[in-house]
Amino acid sequence: MKRREFIILPAKTLGGLLLYTLAGVPIRVNAQEGAVRRPLQFFTASEARVIAAACERIFPSDDSGPGAKDAGVIIYIDRQLAGPYGHDRYRYTKGPFLQSVPEHGYQGKANPQEIYHDGLRQLGEGFADLDAAKQDEALRAIENTMFFQMMRTHTIEGMFSDPMHGGNAGLIGWQLIGYPGPVMSHLDEIGKNNGEPWRGKPMSLEEVLGQPVKGWEEQRD
Repeated sequence: MKRREFIILPAKTLGGLLLYTLAGVPIRVNAQEGAVRRPLQFFTASEARVIAAACERIFPSDDSGPGAKDAGVIIYIDRQLAGPYGHDRYRYTKGPFLQSVPEHGYQGKANPQEIYHDGLRQLGEGFADLDAAKQDEALRAIENTMFFQMMRTHTIEGMFSDPMHGGNAGLIGWQLIGYPGPVMSHLDEIGKNNGEPWRGKPMSLEEVLGQPVKGWEEQRD
C-alpha cells in the first residue's frame, strides 16, 4: 500500500480577493493565516515541490497579478495525473508511434504519468532550490520536450479551469481575467451600477448549482 503524502502550502498564497486600483493594478487581499495541508494523489512531496516551482516560472506571481502558486496549480496537475487522464484511459495507445502533424496531437507511447516522471528526472530534485534565473535556464533547455509543453498547458488549465478540478483556488484565475464563471444571466445587476465599470465576483459551477460537483478526474477504474 502506498503511503499517503502531502504538500503543505502557506494559506496566504492560495486564492484571495483580487482588487484593482484606479490605475488597473491588481492587489490581492487574503486574510488567511497558517498552512494548508493537501493530500497528494500522484506526486511525492518532493516531486510536487519541483513541479510547483516549475509552474510558478511558467505563470509567475508578480506585479501584474497572481500566478500558479496562488491558484494551487500543483493540486490540479496532481489530480489530473492520478485520474483516468494520467494513464491514458481514453486515448488510443496502440502503435505505430510516428511523429505527425500538430493537428493530430500527441502520437507517442508514453502516458502523461510517464512523461512527468521523465521530466522530473530531467529537472532534478534540486530544481526548486535554484534561483529564478537558474530555473528559467533549466526550463529553456527542455522547452521543446513533450514534458514542458504538457506542463505549460496544465499550468494554464490549472489557472483558469473550474475549481472542482483542483486549481483556480478562490477563483483567483477568473478574478484576474474578469470571467464570471458559468453564470447564464446578469439580469439582476442591471441598473445597480449607474454606468460605472462593473466587475462582478465570479461563481464556480458548484456555487451556481448550489450543490457539490465532481470533476471527471475523480473517476476511478
